[in-house]
Amino acid sequence: MDRFQNTGQPDWDWWGRVWPTPGATLRQLGLTPGDRVVEIGSGNGYFALPAARIADPATVYAVDVDEALLAELDALAADHGIDNVTAVEGDARALSELLPEPVDFALLANAFHGIADRAAFVEAVAAALAVNGRFAVVNWHDRPREETTIDGEPRGPPTDLRISPAATRRAVEDASDLRLAREIDLPPYHYGLVFER
Repeated sequence: MDRFQNTGQPDWDWWGRVWPTPGATLRQLGLTPGDRVVEIGSGNGYFALPAARIADPATVYAVDVDEALLAELDALAADHGIDNVTAVEGDARALSELLPEPVDFALLANAFHGIADRAAFVEAVAAALAVNGRFAVVNWHDRPREETTIDGEPRGPPTDLRISPAATRRAVEDASDLRLAREIDLPPYHYGLVFER
């Protein structure tokens, strides 16, 4: 299956330089105890694992197409005694078919810019949400790549793929009944948009 464009999985050290406190970022986005969660494109769990601690006892579904990364996530969850995260291998464009129940909170981090058919993707996310569900999109600000450096190296997607908060909002609202509830600045280089019904 085709992967979303330019959404490689950085290592944990790299993530830690961008988001040293992923749990605090999730709380800023509005994740609360008891929320049923899906992280779309979860990789090996940098956000899914702290989400499971926050959402406990509710389930966090970690969806990814990469079986090896999901195996890493399972091992990390076991090492840390986290038993409410469920790895789900599959294509997020069929999200509601992959999940056994509607979710209260869907997270997509660092990938919206790489989705070719954003309308179909947003429709899939909206279909997977519970009645009062929220969809949080975290992405790079639309600045030139050479201005978004980590350890002195330009990082993030190519400049021409970056998408502004306004364009992200239009893409989500035009394709669904979700509406922007909050916009959050996530220094140094990211923004978060939280959509609700």
